[in-house]
Amino acid sequence: MVDLKLIAENLIAGKSALVKELVQQALAEGVSPGRVLNEGLIAGMNIVGTKFKANEFYVPEVLIAARAMKSGMEILKPLLSQAGVKPVATFIIGTVKGDLHDIGKNLVGMMMEGAGFEVIDIGIDVAPEKYLEMIKQKQPQLVGLSALLTTTMPMMKTTIETLKNAGLKDKIKVLVGGAPVTEQFAREIGADGYAADAASAVDRAKELLNN
Repeated sequence: MVDLKLIAENLIAGKSALVKELVQQALAEGVSPGRVLNEGLIAGMNIVGTKFKANEFYVPEVLIAARAMKSGMEILKPLLSQAGVKPVATFIIGTVKGDLHDIGKNLVGMMMEGAGFEVIDIGIDVAPEKYLEMIKQKQPQLVGLSALLTTTMPMMKTTIETLKNAGLKDKIKVLVGGAPVTEQFAREIGADGYAADAASAVDRAKELLNN
């Protein structure tokens, strides 16, 4: 019988092929997709997040672990939807208009996916109208705005105002982040939350969902 802790351990070590093999083996042995997700993949990514916060892991290790998680998720995704296992919430993320940076955004997306969220990444240089369109289409509970330049930070405010004017701001929680962004700036522009890094983004997202 596959020990689900082994899936978590190999995910932390970034061993994609082994994670995939162990996920397939666990499913073949009759372990439910939900248990494989929670006790294997999510448990592993939680530890990756903790290590990242404690500076024991850096961006390369997180990316390798996330790749291992994705290899397991490819097998699990169709089975989870068949089994009626719902994601924690739907999260749309993008880098705001004028900004072409994506490493931070990608990391946040991976960590959120690793925590059981359905992540819809809408890319870089995203205009407020595009956010609006995607929110109407996908109806997420959370929206993430990323900016890596001081010159593109005002676009976060513009995006939030666009959502307010469309009457959507009260229906979702907006989380902002990026190197120059601060907690104070987040409050000033009317965001619901701020995260200093990818691991904190998961914690903050969960807090916002429970408020």
